[in-house]
Amino acid sequence: MDYSYIAYTKDKRLVKGTLSAASETAATDLLSYGGLQVLTLKQVVPFFDREKLTIRTSRVKPTELVMFSRQLALLLESGTDIVTSLELLQAQTTNNSLKRVIGEVVSDIRGGSSLSAALRKHPKVFSQLYHRAISAGEQGGNLEEVLRQMANHIERAAITEKKIKGALTYPLIVTIVAIVVIAMLVTFVLPSFTELYASLGTELPLPARMLIGITDWFSHYGLYLGLGVAGVFGAMFAYTRTATGMYQWHRRLLTMPIIGRINLLNQLARCCRTMSLLFRVGVPLTEIMAVAIYGTTNRVMIEALTEVKDEMLRGEGLSRPMARRKLFLPLMVQMIGVGEETGNLDKTLATVAQSFEAEAEDKTSAAVGLIQPLMTMFIGGIVGFIALALISAMYSVYGQVSF
Repeated sequence: MDYSYIAYTKDKRLVKGTLSAASETAATDLLSYGGLQVLTLKQVVPFFDREKLTIRTSRVKPTELVMFSRQLALLLESGTDIVTSLELLQAQTTNNSLKRVIGEVVSDIRGGSSLSAALRKHPKVFSQLYHRAISAGEQGGNLEEVLRQMANHIERAAITEKKIKGALTYPLIVTIVAIVVIAMLVTFVLPSFTELYASLGTELPLPARMLIGITDWFSHYGLYLGLGVAGVFGAMFAYTRTATGMYQWHRRLLTMPIIGRINLLNQLARCCRTMSLLFRVGVPLTEIMAVAIYGTTNRVMIEALTEVKDEMLRGEGLSRPMARRKLFLPLMVQMIGVGEETGNLDKTLATVAQSFEAEAEDKTSAAVGLIQPLMTMFIGGIVGFIALALISAMYSVYGQVSF
């Protein structure tokens, strides 16, 4: 950030100018080190700050956060203090958002704040899970190990998300192309043929008459159909923004055929990964449940975890409250029960997460493999019907004219 200042030197001479600093305190310190006594210091806010706009629009990617965590762990392990380590990472990072955040974290630490408390001020970059784990690492004296575990956790989550997006990319592209091609045929190509056949006044075969009827209907009522569909989707979207509507939609996401099972497995796997990581670094189970609830996006899952937490606080453990709710699959309940009895809850949770992630990946691949031939058959059927209608009409017109 840029600051404008007015100060006076040791010989009582007034000077003014601008300088760049991470914060107002840092700017004052820089001027003091230069032998200046600050009178006024104001942040310069330009009408159009391109750098600020770039920072706001740029996002810290998971891979950058993974690299940051591992490099910070390596620097701390080598004996470098936390401030120097962060300054070195700030100097080498190319992401403006992360550079700005690290600078503010350094300023907070210089002001007496802990690393976890400084990270907590930037929830868009460092999640609650991240700064809670860092806090446990600070208290337990194993901050380097916690940083590596967080890096592995973020990396696994990013890989899983990338696989799901990659599996869904091809069907999505095929669907969009099919819609565009069919819309162009109905809008531009078919009306020309229907006008030609109508002007000849010949009797057309059934496929051609059906195609002409469909084309005429879309030409007259297609706009109303599009508005109706948009209205229905708009109403559904508005309903899902309400508390009741969002709860029903989230419940449907977990129960719908094929996709529901995949969503449920992903939700449970994420929950188990979070609990396993925090339990491993020494966070109390009550705080672990709070972080797991906060990190869940599905309202139905949040409700179930909240109920489990309340019953756990009443001394019922973790597996028994989960066993009363169908949302938590039997494998998860059984493994958590084993972990509670053996004292290896972190390992059993990690095993459950790995099992659910593998099953979700297999089911996603199977679903995508089913979608692709269905889409091919659907598109081929439409194109084949159009081709049959046009060719049969051409032969019919040719036969009747020749006769």
